[in-house]
Amino acid sequence: MKVLLIGSGGREHALAWKMNQSPLLSRLFVAPGNGGTADIAENVTLDVTNHEAVRAFCCAHRVDLVVIGPEAPLVGGLSDALRGAGFDVFGPSQAAAQLEGSKQFTKQLCAQKDVPTAAHAYFDRLEDARKHVERTGVPVVIKADGLAAGKGVTVAMDMATALAALEQIFVDGTPGAGVVIEEYLEGEEVSVFALCSGTDFELFGDARDHKRAFDGDRGPNTGGMGAFSPSGLMSAELTEAICTRIIAPTLSGMQERGTPFRGILYAGLMLTEQGPKLIEYNVRFGDPECQVLMMRLQGDLLEMLLANAKSDMTVPPVRFKKDHALCVVVAAKGYPGPYETGVPISGLPVEPAADRELFQAGTKKHDGQTVSAGGRVLNACALGRDRAQARKKAYDLVERINWEGGFFRTDIGQD
Repeated sequence: MKVLLIGSGGREHALAWKMNQSPLLSRLFVAPGNGGTADIAENVTLDVTNHEAVRAFCCAHRVDLVVIGPEAPLVGGLSDALRGAGFDVFGPSQAAAQLEGSKQFTKQLCAQKDVPTAAHAYFDRLEDARKHVERTGVPVVIKADGLAAGKGVTVAMDMATALAALEQIFVDGTPGAGVVIEEYLEGEEVSVFALCSGTDFELFGDARDHKRAFDGDRGPNTGGMGAFSPSGLMSAELTEAICTRIIAPTLSGMQERGTPFRGILYAGLMLTEQGPKLIEYNVRFGDPECQVLMMRLQGDLLEMLLANAKSDMTVPPVRFKKDHALCVVVAAKGYPGPYETGVPISGLPVEPAADRELFQAGTKKHDGQTVSAGGRVLNACALGRDRAQARKKAYDLVERINWEGGFFRTDIGQD
Protein backbone atom coordinates (compact mmCIF):
# COMPACT_ATOMS: atom_id res chain seq x y z
CA MET A 1 0.00 0.00 0.00
CA LYS A 2 1.02 3.63 -0.55
CA VAL A 3 1.22 5.96 2.44
CA LEU A 4 1.56 9.73 2.71
CA LEU A 5 3.04 10.89 6.02
CA ILE A 6 2.59 14.57 6.86
CA GLY A 7 5.31 16.28 8.89
CA SER A 8 9.01 17.11 9.09
CA GLY A 9 10.19 16.38 12.63
CA GLY A 10 11.87 13.63 14.59
CA ARG A 11 8.43 12.19 15.29
CA GLU A 12 7.84 11.75 11.55
CA HIS A 13 11.27 10.17 11.00
CA ALA A 14 10.46 7.67 13.77
CA LEU A 15 7.02 6.92 12.30
CA ALA A 16 8.52 6.49 8.83
CA TRP A 17 11.23 4.21 10.23
CA LYS A 18 8.67 2.01 11.97
CA MET A 19 6.22 1.90 9.04
CA ASN A 20 9.09 0.92 6.75
CA GLN A 21 9.25 -2.36 8.67
CA SER A 22 5.73 -3.31 7.58
CA PRO A 23 5.22 -5.87 4.80
CA LEU A 24 2.08 -3.91 3.87
CA LEU A 25 4.09 -0.90 2.70
CA SER A 26 4.95 -0.53 -0.97
CA ARG A 27 5.73 3.20 -1.15
CA LEU A 28 6.09 5.92 1.49
CA PHE A 29 5.86 9.65 0.76
CA VAL A 30 6.71 12.24 3.43
CA ALA A 31 5.60 15.87 3.10
CA PRO A 32 7.81 17.75 3.53
CA GLY A 33 10.05 15.35 5.47
CA ASN A 34 13.64 16.02 6.50
CA GLY A 35 17.18 14.82 5.84
CA GLY A 36 16.50 11.56 7.67
CA THR A 37 13.25 10.66 5.95
CA ALA A 38 14.96 11.35 2.61
CA ASP A 39 17.15 8.30 3.29
CA ILE A 40 14.22 5.90 3.83
CA ALA A 41 11.25 7.41 1.96
CA GLU A 42 10.34 9.89 -0.79
CA ASN A 43 10.23 13.47 0.44
CA VAL A 44 7.69 15.57 -1.46
CA THR A 45 7.07 19.31 -1.54
CA LEU A 46 3.48 20.00 -0.55
CA ASP A 47 1.80 22.95 1.11
CA VAL A 48 -0.20 21.03 3.71
CA THR A 49 -2.32 24.12 4.39
CA ASN A 50 -3.55 23.80 0.79
CA HIS A 51 -6.00 20.94 1.23
CA GLU A 52 -6.81 20.77 -2.46
CA ALA A 53 -3.12 20.32 -3.31
CA VAL A 54 -2.80 17.46 -0.82
CA ARG A 55 -5.98 15.86 -2.14
CA ALA A 56 -4.71 16.16 -5.72
CA PHE A 57 -1.40 14.53 -4.75
CA CYS A 58 -3.23 11.64 -3.07
CA CYS A 59 -5.38 11.15 -6.16
CA ALA A 60 -2.44 11.32 -8.58
CA HIS A 61 -0.39 8.81 -6.59
CA ARG A 62 -3.31 6.61 -5.48
CA VAL A 63 -2.45 6.96 -1.82
CA ASP A 64 -4.12 4.37 0.42
CA LEU A 65 -3.52 6.01 3.81
CA VAL A 66 -2.58 9.48 5.03
CA VAL A 67 -0.88 9.71 8.43
CA ILE A 68 -0.86 13.23 9.91
CA GLY A 69 1.98 13.73 12.37
CA PRO A 70 1.83 17.35 13.66
CA GLU A 71 -1.01 19.13 15.39
CA ALA A 72 -1.34 22.19 13.11
CA PRO A 73 -2.73 20.33 10.04
CA LEU A 74 -5.19 18.50 12.31
CA VAL A 75 -6.43 21.72 13.90
CA GLY A 76 -6.54 23.18 10.40
CA GLY A 77 -8.95 20.47 9.20
CA LEU A 78 -6.76 18.51 6.78
CA SER A 79 -8.14 15.18 7.97
CA ASP A 80 -11.72 16.29 7.25
CA ALA A 81 -10.82 17.46 3.75
CA LEU A 82 -9.14 14.18 2.87
CA ARG A 83 -11.81 11.98 4.43
CA GLY A 84 -14.40 13.98 2.52
CA ALA A 85 -12.53 13.07 -0.66
CA GLY A 86 -12.67 9.37 0.21
CA PHE A 87 -9.21 8.79 1.70
CA ASP A 88 -8.40 6.87 4.87
CA VAL A 89 -6.68 9.18 7.37
CA PHE A 90 -4.97 8.55 10.69
CA GLY A 91 -5.69 11.59 12.84
CA PRO A 92 -8.74 13.21 14.46
CA SER A 93 -11.21 15.58 12.84
CA GLN A 94 -10.83 19.33 13.14
CA ALA A 95 -13.61 19.44 15.74
CA ALA A 96 -11.99 16.68 17.82
CA ALA A 97 -8.57 18.33 17.48
CA GLN A 98 -9.88 21.18 19.65
CA LEU A 99 -8.70 19.07 22.58
CA GLU A 100 -5.25 20.41 21.72
CA GLY A 101 -6.17 23.46 19.67
CA SER A 102 -8.07 25.17 22.50
CA LYS A 103 -7.18 24.78 26.16
CA GLN A 104 -10.41 26.51 27.09
CA PHE A 105 -12.38 23.90 25.12
CA THR A 106 -10.64 21.11 27.02
CA LYS A 107 -11.24 22.77 30.38
CA GLN A 108 -14.95 23.07 29.59
CA LEU A 109 -15.10 19.41 28.65
CA CYS A 110 -13.30 18.44 31.86
CA ALA A 111 -15.86 20.40 33.88
CA GLN A 112 -18.73 18.75 32.00
CA LYS A 113 -17.38 15.20 32.52
CA ASP A 114 -15.80 15.72 35.96
CA VAL A 115 -12.29 14.98 34.70
CA PRO A 116 -9.77 15.96 37.40
CA THR A 117 -7.61 18.88 36.27
CA ALA A 118 -6.08 22.07 37.63
CA ALA A 119 -8.43 24.88 38.63
CA HIS A 120 -8.30 27.58 35.98
CA ALA A 121 -9.60 30.88 34.66
CA TYR A 122 -9.77 32.10 31.05
CA PHE A 123 -9.17 35.68 29.89
CA ASP A 124 -9.15 37.42 26.54
CA ARG A 125 -7.96 40.80 27.85
CA LEU A 126 -4.51 41.51 29.28
CA GLU A 127 -5.75 43.80 32.06
CA ASP A 128 -8.21 41.21 33.37
CA ALA A 129 -5.58 38.47 33.29
CA ARG A 130 -3.06 40.69 35.08
CA LYS A 131 -5.54 41.55 37.85
CA HIS A 132 -6.37 37.86 38.32
CA VAL A 133 -2.73 36.88 38.78
CA GLU A 134 -2.06 39.79 41.14
CA ARG A 135 -5.11 38.79 43.18
CA THR A 136 -4.46 35.01 43.34
CA GLY A 137 -0.67 35.16 43.59
CA VAL A 138 2.09 32.80 42.47
CA PRO A 139 3.18 30.14 41.67
CA VAL A 140 0.85 29.90 38.71
CA VAL A 141 0.82 28.28 35.26
CA ILE A 142 0.10 30.50 32.26
CA LYS A 143 -0.90 28.94 28.93
CA ALA A 144 -1.58 30.57 25.59
CA ASP A 145 -4.99 29.33 24.42
CA GLY A 146 -3.91 27.83 21.13
CA LEU A 147 -1.08 26.00 19.42
CA ALA A 148 2.40 27.02 20.51
CA ALA A 149 4.57 24.03 19.50
CA GLY A 150 5.10 23.03 23.12
CA LYS A 151 6.47 26.46 24.07
CA GLY A 152 3.33 28.39 25.03
CA VAL A 153 3.42 27.42 28.70
CA THR A 154 5.09 29.37 31.50
CA VAL A 155 5.41 27.97 35.02
CA ALA A 156 5.75 31.25 36.89
CA MET A 157 7.24 30.96 40.36
CA ASP A 158 7.36 34.74 40.83
CA MET A 159 5.11 37.65 39.90
CA ALA A 160 7.56 39.25 37.44
CA THR A 161 7.72 36.05 35.37
CA ALA A 162 3.94 35.70 35.41
CA LEU A 163 3.31 39.26 34.23
CA ALA A 164 6.00 38.99 31.55
CA ALA A 165 4.35 35.81 30.23
CA LEU A 166 1.00 37.59 29.98
CA GLU A 167 2.62 40.49 28.13
CA GLN A 168 4.19 38.09 25.65
CA ILE A 169 0.87 36.36 24.93
CA PHE A 170 -1.26 39.47 24.55
CA VAL A 171 1.24 41.96 23.18
CA ASP A 172 3.71 39.82 21.22
CA GLY A 173 1.49 36.83 20.50
CA THR A 174 -1.21 36.07 17.96
CA PRO A 175 -3.85 38.81 17.60
CA GLY A 176 -7.04 37.84 19.41
CA ALA A 177 -5.17 35.45 21.69
CA GLY A 178 -6.60 34.31 24.98
CA VAL A 179 -4.92 32.85 28.04
CA VAL A 180 -5.71 30.06 30.48
CA ILE A 181 -4.32 30.67 33.97
CA GLU A 182 -4.08 27.52 36.07
CA GLU A 183 -3.26 26.60 39.61
CA TYR A 184 0.24 25.21 40.09
CA LEU A 185 0.11 21.44 40.60
CA GLU A 186 2.80 19.55 42.49
CA GLY A 187 3.79 15.96 41.80
CA GLU A 188 5.46 13.89 39.10
CA GLU A 189 4.53 14.25 35.44
CA VAL A 190 3.80 11.36 33.10
CA SER A 191 2.61 11.14 29.51
CA VAL A 192 0.08 8.41 28.71
CA PHE A 193 -1.04 7.56 25.17
CA ALA A 194 -4.24 5.90 23.96
CA LEU A 195 -5.27 4.66 20.53
CA CYS A 196 -8.89 5.77 20.31
CA SER A 197 -11.88 5.09 18.09
CA GLY A 198 -14.94 6.84 19.47
CA THR A 199 -15.45 5.61 23.02
CA ASP A 200 -13.23 2.55 22.48
CA PHE A 201 -9.55 2.87 23.27
CA GLU A 202 -6.40 0.91 23.97
CA LEU A 203 -3.42 2.27 25.88
CA PHE A 204 -0.36 2.92 23.73
CA GLY A 205 2.42 3.19 26.27
CA ASP A 206 3.71 5.81 28.69
CA ALA A 207 6.75 8.07 28.83
CA ARG A 208 8.31 11.02 30.59
CA ASP A 209 9.84 13.99 28.83
CA HIS A 210 12.08 16.92 29.70
CA LYS A 211 10.69 20.27 28.56
CA ARG A 212 13.22 22.74 29.94
CA ALA A 213 16.18 23.70 27.77
CA PHE A 214 18.97 23.13 30.26
CA ASP A 215 20.19 20.65 32.86
CA GLY A 216 18.38 20.58 36.17
CA ASP A 217 15.10 21.60 34.51
CA ARG A 218 16.31 25.15 34.09
CA GLY A 219 15.72 27.61 31.28
CA PRO A 220 12.72 28.18 29.00
CA ASN A 221 10.20 25.56 27.95
CA THR A 222 10.97 23.85 24.66
CA GLY A 223 9.21 21.33 22.47
CA GLY A 224 11.11 18.64 24.40
CA MET A 225 14.82 18.00 25.04
CA GLY A 226 14.54 14.26 25.71
CA ALA A 227 12.29 11.45 26.85
CA PHE A 228 12.27 7.91 28.16
CA SER A 229 9.82 5.01 28.27
CA PRO A 230 8.48 3.34 30.29
CA SER A 231 8.01 6.13 32.81
CA GLY A 232 8.58 3.92 35.85
CA LEU A 233 5.54 5.50 37.50
CA MET A 234 2.67 3.35 36.29
CA SER A 235 0.93 0.73 38.43
CA ALA A 236 -2.23 -1.28 37.85
CA GLU A 237 -4.12 1.01 40.23
CA LEU A 238 -2.84 4.20 38.59
CA THR A 239 -3.56 2.84 35.11
CA GLU A 240 -7.14 2.05 36.11
CA ALA A 241 -7.61 5.54 37.56
CA ILE A 242 -6.28 7.22 34.42
CA CYS A 243 -8.49 5.10 32.17
CA THR A 244 -11.72 5.43 34.17
CA ARG A 245 -11.42 8.99 35.50
CA ILE A 246 -9.67 10.77 32.64
CA ILE A 247 -9.55 9.05 29.23
CA ALA A 248 -12.94 7.26 29.21
CA PRO A 249 -15.03 10.28 30.31
CA THR A 250 -13.17 12.51 27.85
CA LEU A 251 -14.00 10.20 24.95
CA SER A 252 -17.57 9.92 26.20
CA GLY A 253 -17.87 13.69 26.31
CA MET A 254 -16.51 14.05 22.78
CA GLN A 255 -18.99 11.44 21.53
CA GLU A 256 -21.87 13.25 23.24
CA ARG A 257 -20.86 16.51 21.55
CA GLY A 258 -21.03 14.84 18.15
CA THR A 259 -17.26 15.12 17.71
CA PRO A 260 -15.99 11.57 18.38
CA PHE A 261 -12.24 11.26 18.75
CA ARG A 262 -10.32 8.90 16.46
CA GLY A 263 -6.54 8.71 16.49
CA ILE A 264 -3.86 8.92 19.17
CA LEU A 265 -4.72 10.82 22.35
CA TYR A 266 -1.78 12.01 24.43
CA ALA A 267 -2.64 12.82 28.04
CA GLY A 268 -0.10 14.91 29.93
CA LEU A 269 -0.76 14.16 33.60
CA MET A 270 0.40 15.31 37.01
CA LEU A 271 0.41 12.64 39.71
CA THR A 272 -0.74 14.60 42.75
CA GLU A 273 -1.54 13.53 46.31
CA GLN A 274 -5.22 13.59 45.27
CA GLY A 275 -4.57 11.29 42.29
CA PRO A 276 -3.79 11.88 38.61
CA LYS A 277 -4.87 15.21 37.17
CA LEU A 278 -4.92 16.26 33.53
CA ILE A 279 -2.42 18.95 32.56
CA GLU A 280 -3.22 18.98 28.86
CA TYR A 281 -4.23 16.86 25.89
CA ASN A 282 -2.38 16.55 22.60
CA VAL A 283 -4.09 14.94 19.63
CA ARG A 284 -1.01 13.31 18.08
CA PHE A 285 2.11 11.46 19.13
CA GLY A 286 4.44 13.53 21.26
CA ASP A 287 7.87 14.56 20.06
CA PRO A 288 10.26 13.15 21.35
CA GLU A 289 7.95 10.68 23.15
CA CYS A 290 7.03 9.10 19.83
CA GLN A 291 10.65 8.20 19.22
CA VAL A 292 10.99 6.12 22.39
CA LEU A 293 7.59 4.49 21.84
CA MET A 294 8.55 3.46 18.31
CA MET A 295 11.83 1.99 19.60
CA ARG A 296 9.88 -0.23 22.03
CA LEU A 297 6.81 -1.03 19.91
CA GLN A 298 6.32 -4.60 18.78
CA GLY A 299 4.17 -5.52 15.81
CA ASP A 300 3.14 -3.71 12.67
CA LEU A 301 2.59 0.03 13.21
CA LEU A 302 1.16 0.52 9.73
CA GLU A 303 -1.43 -2.18 10.33
CA MET A 304 -2.44 -0.45 13.57
CA LEU A 305 -2.76 3.00 11.98
CA LEU A 306 -4.72 1.70 9.01
CA ALA A 307 -7.13 -0.19 11.24
CA ASN A 308 -7.68 2.91 13.36
CA ALA A 309 -8.31 5.01 10.26
CA LYS A 310 -10.99 2.50 9.27
CA SER A 311 -12.41 2.35 12.85
CA ASP A 312 -11.39 -1.32 13.05
CA MET A 313 -10.26 -2.29 16.56
CA THR A 314 -9.74 -5.99 15.72
CA VAL A 315 -5.98 -5.78 15.15
CA PRO A 316 -3.71 -7.58 17.66
CA PRO A 317 -3.23 -5.79 21.00
CA VAL A 318 -0.57 -3.10 21.28
CA ARG A 319 2.56 -4.65 22.77
CA PHE A 320 5.91 -3.22 23.78
CA LYS A 321 9.31 -4.73 24.37
CA LYS A 322 10.33 -5.04 28.01
CA ASP A 323 13.39 -2.99 27.14
CA HIS A 324 13.65 0.64 28.18
CA ALA A 325 14.15 3.36 25.57
CA LEU A 326 15.69 6.81 25.99
CA CYS A 327 16.03 9.75 23.62
CA VAL A 328 18.43 12.70 23.85
CA VAL A 329 17.61 15.73 21.69
CA VAL A 330 20.49 17.66 20.15
CA ALA A 331 19.29 21.20 19.45
CA ALA A 332 20.77 24.20 17.66
CA LYS A 333 22.59 26.62 19.95
CA GLY A 334 20.19 29.39 20.92
CA TYR A 335 17.05 27.23 20.78
CA PRO A 336 14.23 27.88 21.73
CA GLY A 337 15.30 31.43 20.89
CA PRO A 338 17.02 32.54 17.66
CA TYR A 339 19.40 29.98 16.16
CA GLU A 340 21.48 29.50 13.04
CA THR A 341 20.47 27.09 10.27
CA GLY A 342 22.36 25.62 7.34
CA VAL A 343 25.23 24.40 9.56
CA PRO A 344 26.78 21.16 8.19
CA ILE A 345 26.55 18.03 10.34
CA SER A 346 29.27 15.46 9.71
CA GLY A 347 29.11 11.68 10.00
CA LEU A 348 25.44 11.12 9.08
CA PRO A 349 23.75 8.76 8.85
CA VAL A 350 25.15 6.88 11.85
CA GLU A 351 25.58 3.15 11.26
CA PRO A 352 22.28 1.50 12.27
CA ALA A 353 22.01 -1.09 15.03
CA ALA A 354 19.15 -3.02 16.59
CA ASP A 355 19.48 -1.16 19.90
CA ARG A 356 20.07 2.40 18.72
CA GLU A 357 18.80 4.84 16.12
CA LEU A 358 19.58 8.45 15.26
CA PHE A 359 16.36 10.09 14.15
CA GLN A 360 16.65 13.40 12.34
CA ALA A 361 14.33 16.34 13.02
CA GLY A 362 15.47 19.79 11.91
CA THR A 363 17.68 18.70 9.01
CA LYS A 364 17.71 18.84 5.23
CA LYS A 365 19.95 17.75 2.39
CA HIS A 366 22.00 20.46 0.69
CA ASP A 367 24.47 19.57 -2.08
CA GLY A 368 24.67 16.02 -0.73
CA GLN A 369 25.42 17.20 2.81
CA THR A 370 23.12 17.06 5.83
CA VAL A 371 22.69 20.53 7.33
CA SER A 372 20.66 21.92 10.22
CA ALA A 373 17.25 23.34 9.34
CA GLY A 374 15.45 23.77 12.66
CA GLY A 375 15.69 24.19 16.43
CA ARG A 376 15.60 20.57 17.52
CA VAL A 377 17.89 18.87 15.04
CA LEU A 378 18.78 15.29 16.04
CA ASN A 379 17.34 12.59 18.34
CA ALA A 380 19.78 10.01 19.71
CA CYS A 381 17.69 7.01 20.80
CA ALA A 382 18.67 3.70 22.35
CA LEU A 383 17.24 0.57 23.97
CA GLY A 384 18.57 -1.10 27.10
CA ARG A 385 17.61 -3.74 29.64
CA ASP A 386 16.96 -0.85 32.05
CA ARG A 387 16.90 2.93 31.85
CA ALA A 388 20.53 3.27 32.93
CA GLN A 389 21.77 1.09 30.07
CA ALA A 390 19.51 2.83 27.54
CA ARG A 391 20.80 6.17 28.81
CA LYS A 392 24.45 5.17 28.43
CA LYS A 393 23.87 3.93 24.88
CA ALA A 394 21.98 7.07 23.89
CA TYR A 395 24.72 9.38 25.18
CA ASP A 396 27.36 7.21 23.50
CA LEU A 397 25.46 7.85 20.27
CA VAL A 398 25.41 11.60 20.95
CA GLU A 399 29.20 11.54 21.27
CA ARG A 400 29.47 10.19 17.70
CA ILE A 401 27.75 13.26 16.30
CA ASN A 402 30.17 15.78 14.85
CA TRP A 403 28.31 19.08 15.06
CA GLU A 404 29.70 22.12 16.81
CA GLY A 405 26.46 24.06 16.31
CA GLY A 406 24.46 21.94 18.73
CA PHE A 407 23.83 21.48 22.44
CA PHE A 408 22.04 18.91 24.57
CA ARG A 409 21.06 18.24 28.13
CA THR A 410 23.31 15.82 30.00
CA ASP A 411 20.69 14.72 32.56
CA ILE A 412 17.95 13.06 30.46
CA GLY A 413 16.54 10.10 32.38
CA GLN A 414 18.78 10.73 35.35
CA ASP A 415 17.37 9.71 38.75
